[in-house]
Amino acid sequence: MKNDKPVECVGCNTLDVGSILDNSDLKATFDKAYPTRAEAEAALAKLTQKARDTETEPCQIQSEISATEGGFRLTADFTFSCQAECVIFQLGTRAV
Repeated sequence: MKNDKPVECVGCNTLDVGSILDNSDLKATFDKAYPTRAEAEAALAKLTQKARDTETEPCQIQSEISATEGGFRLTADFTFSCQAECVIFQLGTRAV
């Protein structure tokens, strides 16, 4: 039964507004241009390792490195078994 009124705990200063992770978003998409193919391949290797370090069940990875004007574009989809893993992975990919 869904309660439309949030549950508040004054003692611990929290407010339960419901779950924000409903397991509906399992895919993280990465798309970035690099000056060289070697840099794009190195980035894919780092991302793949991050996915493997995060996964509890095998993450499905689909990737492509394509030549573009002035460089190479890495596009990759990482599909995890649960949304929490997807979020953890996304938080760790900001610097890649």
